[in-house]
Amino acid sequence: MANADYILFERPAEHIARIVLNRPEARNAQDTRFLYELNDAYERAAQDESVKVIITAANGPHFSSGHDLRERDHLETQDRYKPVTGATGYRRPGAEGRMAREEELYTGFCERWRNIPKPTIAAVQGKCVAGGLMLAWPSDIIIAADDAVFEDVTLMLGIPGVELFAHPWELGPRKAKEMLFAGAQIGAEEARQMGMVNRVVPRANLESATLELAQQIALRPSFALRLAKLAVNNTQDAQGRPAALTAAFAMHHIGHSHCMEVFGLPVDPSGVHKGVSATYKAGDEPWRQKAKA
Repeated sequence: MANADYILFERPAEHIARIVLNRPEARNAQDTRFLYELNDAYERAAQDESVKVIITAANGPHFSSGHDLRERDHLETQDRYKPVTGATGYRRPGAEGRMAREEELYTGFCERWRNIPKPTIAAVQGKCVAGGLMLAWPSDIIIAADDAVFEDVTLMLGIPGVELFAHPWELGPRKAKEMLFAGAQIGAEEARQMGMVNRVVPRANLESATLELAQQIALRPSFALRLAKLAVNNTQDAQGRPAALTAAFAMHHIGHSHCMEVFGLPVDPSGVHKGVSATYKAGDEPWRQKAKA
């Protein structure tokens, strides 16, 4: 973590670790290095016995614009990091390599973060788009600024949702379909009413409100917190969450394979300018540039 470029590790109070997404110039878009640095920070907080609660926050106007589609050398970049999940074969061609890479960086990391044996809180402001949801949803509690907006734009890219397909669990089935089918944006207060967000606070109070809640949680015994988290997560898992996520992940890769067969690209280039507008200028997207070549 001493050489981290995109992630800050802070200790704002006793027993509290705060992990800060620190790529504001790209609206905290996630490339391979970003995700490995973030995982390293979670590992550090999880292994530090003095830490009882972990906060995930973000610098800049937006929490995260999602995956960084500008990354072109991701295979070479990933070679610099030792895999931390059971995924292998990401250097292989075709769907096999793409699926293995996403099992490591996306679903694999997200499930590791969800199951950290300590309470986690996400503090979300501004846009939380597509892959940004995968940084917020693994947290046990979400505190949203009143300007927070949640959306998944991946259907514009020919893909049926982000890799961690937690939409029905977070929003309920009908609202999940509206988010996916129509690209509906979910505001902070609506997200709170549906149970995806715990609390909504003024933007200026987001940091202090999150820290105050973390300190309140930290008054409880660590082992009791761990057991309570395990009990709730096990309840979701008993309801079929792991099997549902696995099936949705397979559908995600059917979408990628279809796009590769039809367009020669892992996504539908006709929707890229709309789907990634939070990160790129129109006409500057890498998939569109490749499609013109």
